[in-house]
Amino acid sequence: MKGLAMAQVVVESEVTGTVWKIAVAGGDDVAEGDQLMIVESMKMEIPVEAPISGRITLLHVAEGDTINEGDPLLTIG
Repeated sequence: MKGLAMAQVVVESEVTGTVWKIAVAGGDDVAEGDQLMIVESMKMEIPVEAPISGRITLLHVAEGDTINEGDPLLTIG
């Protein structure tokens, strides 16, 4: 169908911490449940998974960045 656009989903941090490892890059295709990155918080490694299938359109953070709960991490569209 013409004129249909995919929704953009901004994945936000669920915790305050540090971006430890990013497993994807802009333009990568991901499936729902794929690991996108790992956030370190209080000496725990917390995986961030894709809530939907799609393509990474924008990374909002880099490895080593300090993040707060609710900060945007990346956009999937």
